[in-house]
Amino acid sequence: MKNAIPILTIIILIAVTLGLFIYDDTKVSEKIEDVVETQAIVIEVDNSNVIQSNVSSIGYQLLTVKVLQGKYKDRETEATNNMLGNLEMDNFYKPGDKIIVALLEKNDQIWDAKALDMDRQQWELILFGAFVLCLVLYARITGLKALFSFIASLYVIWKLFIPGLLKGENPLILGTMVLTLLTALIIFSIAGFTRKGLAAFLGTMSGMIATIGLTILFGMKLRLDGLTEPYAATLLISGHLDLNMRHIFYTAIIIGASGAAMDIAMDVAASMEEVMLKKPDIGVKELIQSGFNVGRAVIGTMTTTLLLAYSGGYLTLLMLFMTKNSSFIRIMNLKIVSAEIMRTVVGSIGLVLVAPITAILAGWIYTMNVSFLHKKAVAQELKEE
Repeated sequence: MKNAIPILTIIILIAVTLGLFIYDDTKVSEKIEDVVETQAIVIEVDNSNVIQSNVSSIGYQLLTVKVLQGKYKDRETEATNNMLGNLEMDNFYKPGDKIIVALLEKNDQIWDAKALDMDRQQWELILFGAFVLCLVLYARITGLKALFSFIASLYVIWKLFIPGLLKGENPLILGTMVLTLLTALIIFSIAGFTRKGLAAFLGTMSGMIATIGLTILFGMKLRLDGLTEPYAATLLISGHLDLNMRHIFYTAIIIGASGAAMDIAMDVAASMEEVMLKKPDIGVKELIQSGFNVGRAVIGTMTTTLLLAYSGGYLTLLMLFMTKNSSFIRIMNLKIVSAEIMRTVVGSIGLVLVAPITAILAGWIYTMNVSFLHKKAVAQELKEE
């Protein structure tokens, strides 16, 4: 019964957070503009206005679609699918495809319809369900806590962080505040308000402060303006010319490094707690040395993990360099490559600093009460003598 109460509490927190995240207040604006986004299935396709060249297409498709949801359910209408030759955004539909369409309403009738994208939500939910199942089956109560922190982090980023950036808030200040909140949320939801949680939190924050300083320093030296981020230029020309893209880029580097920093801090703090439990009389120096040994092992793989993660994100770019026989000096000085080198190396330095800082803090935190009790016991023995 005692275990059922915290499990029920976590499940309720997950449900509430997920409900807040799913709730989309943009539906109000869609209603005002008389635009409804809904699912539909493609019945017929007219490609007479499409010019195809290899894998890209320019022009537009005329689609006959059947609406699957809402008040227009089962109604057939024509929709257009515009293609600009942009392979990242364009879709080429076939009969039977399930898609998302935007319906323009006038006088409770469909005035116009536009195909937006393939309907991928069902498979995304199945994939997320598989993740939840694996997480809960293996980690159980800790898995539920991790799920809560995962969903809550998504909510904070989407509902607080992104709107704040779009409003013109200082990206570095806002990013630091959000990361502090997320670090506390994630670590304390997993470890609880314990000495392990406190050590991991303080270690992560120390590494984050160092990462911020390094990011600002080398960002200025490398003269990176932040426009190497995906869709940065598109965001600016879409009406957000007042945004500080350089500081947004800096914030993205800090966010990217913070996740790995939390992993290392928690690994070091948790391993030192295990050592402390197995050997309660261990000294501060010996305990810190144990934390250093664990930190060295974790860092050895984590820095490479960062490199692989960022390389995977730009795999096609690396392939392009190979096909063009680009010189090493040309590659190293490209703006986009310099940005990724800075992202990887600054993040790795932050990780290297997190491990020893966490070990020192954890050693002091774990042995503080023990030292106090030991001194008290010695004083009591002397008093008795």
